[in-house]
Amino acid sequence: MKKIILLTIILISFSANAQNIIGSWERIHTSNDGKELKSIVIFTESHQSISIIENKTGKLIHSNGGTWSLDGNTMTEVIEFDTDNPERVGSSVVFDIELNNNYLKIVGSDRKFSRNDDGGPGKLNGAWLMSSRIRNGVMQKRETNRPRKTMKILSGTRFQWIAYDTSKKTFIATGGGTYTTKNGVYTESIEFFSRDISRIGMKLEFEYSLKDGNWNHKGFSSRGKAINEIWTKR
Repeated sequence: MKKIILLTIILISFSANAQNIIGSWERIHTSNDGKELKSIVIFTESHQSISIIENKTGKLIHSNGGTWSLDGNTMTEVIEFDTDNPERVGSSVVFDIELNNNYLKIVGSDRKFSRNDDGGPGKLNGAWLMSSRIRNGVMQKRETNRPRKTMKILSGTRFQWIAYDTSKKTFIATGGGTYTTKNGVYTESIEFFSRDISRIGMKLEFEYSLKDGNWNHKGFSSRGKAINEIWTKR
């Protein structure tokens, strides 16, 4: 009986820690050449990403991400993309963390992140893969299990999209910022964009709906191109 109670306590503790980390976290720090940087981390139930940008300009310095798991205070991340070190793709990174409702700290370092949100309001919280596009009224399906992926990862208030290829260990592009969902309108405010820094500061509005677990997304890209996409949760 005691063993069963102990196991139950351990499982409850793990579940609480795992749930507690979900959301967006932020850290302001300084580069070696004196520039102010912002590190933004997003955790969903299964995936995570980090992006480091120049706080003043929005220039992307680095991004990586993949899957995560938490065993007590030990975090294990399996890398799916890395802007600077492609050889890390497929490898595991293990480290200890300190975690409470207000901050996330990497043990043995000066990296301490403050919470932005806990995954709420949560209508689009999660990791999503583009699974279809509709062009000229014709649906073009995309296999989500293929190595070439376009993923969006969202907390309650922040988003990041990433295009990458796990088989080639290739990073293609990324962008991100904050978002809102209101009355069927999904609005992105772009804070960083790896391919074109001139897109920073743009605000894009899209029609969105959730149907059969999929996210239907329709509007115009930052280049003014009409898009009609369907995203499937990972």
